[in-house]
Amino acid sequence: QVRLVESGGGLVPAGASLRLSCAASRFTLSPYALGWFRQAPGKDREFVAAISRDSVNTRYTDSVQGRFAISRDNTRNTVSLLMNSLKPEDTAVYYCAAAQPYLPYSYYTSANEYDYWGQGTQVTVSS
Repeated sequence: QVRLVESGGGLVPAGASLRLSCAASRFTLSPYALGWFRQAPGKDREFVAAISRDSVNTRYTDSVQGRFAISRDNTRNTVSLLMNSLKPEDTAVYYCAAAQPYLPYSYYTSANEYDYWGQGTQVTVSS
């Protein structure tokens, strides 16, 4: 069974940093485009960041641009999200996801494009 498992969430004060990691078991992440999404209470799941299979392209939602950084390590079969200058509005459950890419440099911002999902990790930022 394909699994994606997120880790690294927690409760932090505003302005702090966190690094989320997502590890895959029973499949290899290297052929996939990868992404991070989040869902706050009472809100829809929203796109946060994406990275192409070849790591050439990344994309961020406007609210995290310049504060968050997505990266992948194919040797460790992981994808990470470094989150700096956290704000209370970043509070959400964060999910990693994997998508079959059309091209090596493709990335995706729509949840519908993703084939595999983790179960999420809670990030809470206090004011």
